[in-house]
Amino acid sequence: MHVACLNCGRPYPNFGASYRCPACGGLYDYVEPIALDVSRSSCVTFWDRAALLGFDLAPLTLGEGNTPLMECEVFGRRIYLKCENTNPTGSFKDRGTATLVSFLRSRGITEAIEDSSGNAGASFAAYAARADIRARVYVPENASGPKRAQIEMYGAEVAAIPGPRSSAAEAAWRTAEGGLPYASHAYLPFNLPGYATCALEIAEQLGDAPAVVVLPVGQGGFLLGLERGFRALLQAGRISRMPALVGVQAAACAPLAALFDMGIMGLSFVTEGTTVAEGVRVRSPLRARAVVDAARQSGGRLTSVDEAAILPARDSLARLGFYVEPTSALVWPTVLEIPPEIGGPIVAVLTGSGYKVRN
Repeated sequence: MHVACLNCGRPYPNFGASYRCPACGGLYDYVEPIALDVSRSSCVTFWDRAALLGFDLAPLTLGEGNTPLMECEVFGRRIYLKCENTNPTGSFKDRGTATLVSFLRSRGITEAIEDSSGNAGASFAAYAARADIRARVYVPENASGPKRAQIEMYGAEVAAIPGPRSSAAEAAWRTAEGGLPYASHAYLPFNLPGYATCALEIAEQLGDAPAVVVLPVGQGGFLLGLERGFRALLQAGRISRMPALVGVQAAACAPLAALFDMGIMGLSFVTEGTTVAEGVRVRSPLRARAVVDAARQSGGRLTSVDEAAILPARDSLARLGFYVEPTSALVWPTVLEIPPEIGGPIVAVLTGSGYKVRN
């Protein structure tokens, strides 16, 4: 799995953990499509699936993956809920963090920083503790109290930054420029194979790919990982179709939806508005163009949900027995609006636990 700068093409360095190209400042990514290792057939664990996708570093695990796919019927429609909120730290981030921190450990990293609105920070703190990596996490000052407490319980240092989510990212970036390794889930690509394992699980659980997968998107890395996982399955003949990937944002901060609908000019109308869906409050997603392309090429789209609909959606999911954070609830109004003629199966991804936020 070859990683290189998307701007100048230089390969990822053979030592250290650069978060961006030291030559031109560009983003790193995998430059070739994921291809399934067809010599492997049986997948039992998350790490079996990661190896099937070509990720071959020594596993670092807290028991991530193998999350339930629960079926429910709503208004006469059958919908499947992929419960990523049951991962070890309570969110889908554990899939990406497991592979990312495995990479950091392979490079001998002993101290690193991250920025997060909560879930990525909690996940990084947990896996860093498992890997004996000293962690510092920059969070917005108004980040959820339970998430901050979770980060601290794993032994990480929490740096609370005044202002919006972007201010925490800027503070982490300034620190990284001073030389401290930056374990960024936005800049580094090593979380993407971890996210791709979710596509393999969904296909295994259904026996084929679903017609549609709906998920919240902030930076959009989870959607990228799913697209690459499903694409690898399709190319290997393991599924019969490519599911339409539908990414959902909060209307108060929806740059990906604006870019999808209106192109680059749409970004001029985007604000970093306040939203209860704090997990997707990302004003400037680093891989925005790739996320838009992945959604469009899958036959899906990027859309947004009005603020007034988010908490009622969370409550509706709770009445079905699924207690999730508001960010996860973004999927529910979108799922219910999918035209019946689309058919099924339809999968909605529940990305984070309700236990991680204030009520």
